Amino acid sequence: MKCLAIDDEPLALNIIKDFCSKIDFMDLISCCTNPVEAVKVLNHQEVDLIFLDIQMPNITGLEFIKAIDKPPMIIFTTAYSNYALDGFELNAIDYLVKPFAFERFFRAVNKAYEMFYLRKNKNIQPATTVSHQNTQRYLMIKVEYSTVKLELDRILFIEGLKDYVKIYCGIRPVLTKTTLKNLEEKLPQNEFIRVHKSYIVQFSKINSIENNRILIGEKRIPIGNQYKTQFYNMVDSKRI
Repeated sequence: MKCLAIDDEPLALNIIKDFCSKIDFMDLISCCTNPVEAVKVLNHQEVDLIFLDIQMPNITGLEFIKAIDKPPMIIFTTAYSNYALDGFELNAIDYLVKPFAFERFFRAVNKAYEMFYLRKNKNIQPATTVSHQNTQRYLMIKVEYSTVKLELDRILFIEGLKDYVKIYCGIRPVLTKTTLKNLEEKLPQNEFIRVHKSYIVQFSKINSIENNRILIGEKRIPIGNQYKTQFYNMVDSKRI
């Protein structure tokens, strides 16, 4: 995955360069201290992902992205957390607040790589015949007055709230009017599992399991008594 870093602070660029060197699927092709340099790179090389600072002289990272036609995937890297909503509205993959640790950086780029992989392989047909439910890698979600496409691989977990569900998929959860049961029926059962009357998790996003609690990122999700057997059977089937 070809990457470009843009930041007016050389120290910040060095950290990104160091972190990228530790990840096999990352190819950091250039580091730029201003957007003008970055435009030259984008005009001459294919870029899949940009690490982008927001507060820079002359033009902000947000203004830069809005000015680009069909921009690559974006991970914002900034010292200011108050721009998170703006980043989400620009479909950023993630939003890293400086200083960030390698573990947090890796989680962000892993999300980007998942999307990159799906885009590269979207025209490859499966070798065996599977159900339509398993081949559809997205949901169409009604959010307020619009309908948005949500890639399944972005979903971390889902929380039921009476007649609404909250889908956690990054910086800002997506809230839609439906029931957890209705949504559960539309998800591939080999990837998503109901673990509580109020929670569905994507199994591959689980970081750890401790004392009947599932840890995904910083969220601890309880495992309900009636769902324990099914959940731990799935754990055992994937245990090495």
